[in-house]
Amino acid sequence: MADQPTPLMPHATATWLVDNTGLSFEQIAEFCGLHILEVQAMADDLAGSKYTGRDPLHSGELTQEEIDKGQADSSYSLVMQKAPVEVTRTKGPRYTPVSKRQDKPDGIAWILRNHPEISDAQIGKLIGTTRNTIGAIRDRTHWNIQNIQPKDPVTLGLCSQRELDAVVAKAAKKAGLTEGEGVAVDSGSDREKLIAELRAEREANEKAAAEAAQEAEAAAWLENKRAEEEAAGEGEG
Repeated sequence: MADQPTPLMPHATATWLVDNTGLSFEQIAEFCGLHILEVQAMADDLAGSKYTGRDPLHSGELTQEEIDKGQADSSYSLVMQKAPVEVTRTKGPRYTPVSKRQDKPDGIAWILRNHPEISDAQIGKLIGTTRNTIGAIRDRTHWNIQNIQPKDPVTLGLCSQRELDAVVAKAAKKAGLTEGEGVAVDSGSDREKLIAELRAEREANEKAAAEAAQEAEAAAWLENKRAEEEAAGEGEG
């Protein structure tokens, strides 16, 4: 089952399965490619984001017969009936979620500072922004320039490390930074060192986020436990 694709909208599908079937949390988590704690949080209404359920029967990803098999046997692994069609975007600017858009200027500033060899067109395609915005940040005429802090676009979630590395390598080659043995060694060494630092920073951020999530989960559990005990005390009183 490890090679089985996940639903097009895993969290929304899991929400629907929790609300409309008798499948176990383990079965739902496995089918949707989620951690069982995420499914439990949905069932307990503790999830940070509330998802609108998505019916996998309507999308053809599951059949009622498959759900019935799972409900009859809690050890049964649901089989995807119709894999979701992968949507690829080949034209137009990169889409960035609203929650990430305020991070774009920080990511642009970081690239301008650390990789001046990258062209505005490459930055625009990588980050999903306009040349006017890039120029305003470079010239420090951006309306919010006082609050812009250069930050790694990978850490901000604006692009992947692979995408950034590819753009850096392409720009360096075009700028002739790889010509000459001395320059090639220095450029490669500096770039590898920078990439290692960025990856370490990203891993540290991910670890901190995971620890914060665990603390929040523990705090929520304690709060619920306290509320239950208080309710039980009032009932006895």
